[in-house]
Amino acid sequence: MNVIFLSPHFPNNSMEFCRYLNQFGVKVLGIGDADYNSISDDLKHTLTEYYKVFDMEDYEQIFRAVGFFIQKYGKIDRFESLNEYWLETEARIRTDFNIYGTKMDFVFNLKQKSKMKYFFKKAGIKTARCLNSFSKTSAKEFIREIGYPVIVKPDIGAGADMTYKINSDKEFDVFYRSKSPQVQFILEEYVDGVIYTYDGLIDRNGTVQFADSQLFEHSVMDIVNTDDHLSYICLKDISPEVEKAGKKILKAFDIRERFFHLEFFKSNIDGQLYALEVNMRPPGAWMTDAINYSYDINIYEQWANLLVNNRIDIDKKCQGKYFTAFASRKNRKQYVHSHEEILKVYPDIRKHAVVEDVFSRAMGNYAYQYRAETLDEVRKFICFVQEETADYCI
Repeated sequence: MNVIFLSPHFPNNSMEFCRYLNQFGVKVLGIGDADYNSISDDLKHTLTEYYKVFDMEDYEQIFRAVGFFIQKYGKIDRFESLNEYWLETEARIRTDFNIYGTKMDFVFNLKQKSKMKYFFKKAGIKTARCLNSFSKTSAKEFIREIGYPVIVKPDIGAGADMTYKINSDKEFDVFYRSKSPQVQFILEEYVDGVIYTYDGLIDRNGTVQFADSQLFEHSVMDIVNTDDHLSYICLKDISPEVEKAGKKILKAFDIRERFFHLEFFKSNIDGQLYALEVNMRPPGAWMTDAINYSYDINIYEQWANLLVNNRIDIDKKCQGKYFTAFASRKNRKQYVHSHEEILKVYPDIRKHAVVEDVFSRAMGNYAYQYRAETLDEVRKFICFVQEETADYCI
């Protein structure tokens, strides 16, 4: 197989996906904007060839790079980045060169939140009421119907960027006056709840081969808007309700041979599950590593196995062995416990590292991952890492 991997050097875990493609005998052809000499030796050894472009946003440069690889290596079997930012570029290349995978006729169903809601309805899954495009007048009419608070967010976007909770007419007027005219916003009913994810791998036949679920007990929107620290927990098992809804949505979208990452609100008011959004890529942050720690598997290897062989080599009914917590810290905050104290109290931390700057607003500046057999243990770990000097953590 010939697989082109777009941006194999960034983010850091892209290297792992490339590594295991190579181990399954794939010719891995990289396209990126980094100088060849600046990428790691491991990545150099993994790639069959690397083509540098000077501007990743210039489609013609990507197009020429793909043409070069076709001329040299023949048919390209897959074109991947596993990165939401490049979904449209992926689809355009697949369309122009007739490469297997999502193409331009469908990609915006996976990018636009307003279009996702059609598929949630098709799947029979409840979702927050929404106004897809609005004037000031139509927005106020919608708000009178559903009441404050409401959420405004870009129709296309990730990571809670430019997503706001609006609590009053005054706040809405401030937003409306200052919003970017280049961004298409949607207006949505506010759901007070926690986020459960449904993540995993689905094969070419539309069968889920592996799935997990992660829990966000604090609002990512609030974390981004207040520059706060982030935490989440990879669970040992999946709520039957989340799994059932997730499979219905995958079927409605007719997703095949993909990572998937679906998000749901679980309402604190009535306990109902609301579909939030779909992402046809690996879960972000360090969630792929959390899957590995919770399930004692290698999800990078299994993705490559799925792409090459249309299967994975773990039991579909594989259960998690641990809860895995991600807890980050912000440079601007003062914490009770030093880094050295964290490592002393929790010597078996699975991973700790500086977070790449581009992700730090949502993820934090430095992060830790720790696994334990109980939910209470990982919650205590999060509390220990994130306890601030002026706070008392229960």
